[in-house]
Amino acid sequence: MSINFLSVVRVFQQVDVEQKLKDAPNNGYAIGVFIGEMMPFVILIGLAYFFFYQAKKRRNKDL
Repeated sequence: MSINFLSVVRVFQQVDVEQKLKDAPNNGYAIGVFIGEMMPFVILIGLAYFFFYQAKKRRNKDL
């Protein structure tokens, strides 16, 4: 049985943000929720930049 990577990611990203903010102990919690939502995208951008930089460095080394 094969599990699609995107389906696994969707399961982890299905979070009801409105419910989290409603149950929050104070307003500072909203900042943490925002940072938590942006973190996967920041990590993906960082990985993409790392792979791009490594490929560029390897190509310049070959020339």
